[in-house]
Amino acid sequence: MQKILVTGANGQLGSELEILSSSYSNYEWIFADRKKITLDDLELLKSQLNVIKPDIIFNCGAYTAVDKAESEKELAFKINHLAVASIAKYAAENKVKLIHISTDYVFDGFSSIALDEEAKTNPINVYGESKLKGEIACLKENPESVVIRTSWVYSKFGNNFVKTMKRLMQEREELNVVNDQIGSPTYAGDLAQVMIDILESLQWIPGIYNYSNEGEISWYEFALSIKDFGDYHCKITGIPSSLYPTPARRPNFSLLDKTKIKTIYNLNVPDYKESLKKIFI
Repeated sequence: MQKILVTGANGQLGSELEILSSSYSNYEWIFADRKKITLDDLELLKSQLNVIKPDIIFNCGAYTAVDKAESEKELAFKINHLAVASIAKYAAENKVKLIHISTDYVFDGFSSIALDEEAKTNPINVYGESKLKGEIACLKENPESVVIRTSWVYSKFGNNFVKTMKRLMQEREELNVVNDQIGSPTYAGDLAQVMIDILESLQWIPGIYNYSNEGEISWYEFALSIKDFGDYHCKITGIPSSLYPTPARRPNFSLLDKTKIKTIYNLNVPDYKESLKKIFI
């Protein structure tokens, strides 16, 4: 029986994979938290991988505190770059299948058309820089890796925009949400299923892929959809990013073109509202 190691097991994606794992009992699943797979200690990480001896790695673990990364650059790069390089090297040396998760933050946001896998990368914050370095290292150390860039991830688990909005809309009468950052949300349950679908597919074609739900919206429009599904009565006002300064700059436009992953793996990608609805059931 093949052994799947899931890093970042307590995160949104890891938690969704754990739910799905019961339907895939043909694999032995190992869900590793920060103690079992220590991404900020590279020597320990190597020994942990050698003990677990996985056949497949779903690398969902990452440093994801976008604003905090501006002041914790070394830690962000250790986890998002150097640890990824170590995992990819292990995968190459041991013929392990590796799916690594990356981000739309590798782009600068100056595009006006959906970004495909060949689009020029140019991150504008430390988090994006560290994730881009991780992508490059992953494919350099192990050219057989599958790298999936995703955006605006949410689920019933962890910290995310949807959970924050649900709470604030019940606590407050008015909310301001930025309306000039454009992209598409990703329900972590959908992405988890896609990772398994790729693994189960008859073909393993390495390289970079984009995945998010369908739809081109702003965070403000996303908030309005959350308000509708939750039947909340909070007033939502759209504001420019300039009125909501953050330590890390965000790309203004990071809509991902998903043609490649849909074509190669014959995927039907749900509209964002279809997936968002699941959070309210």
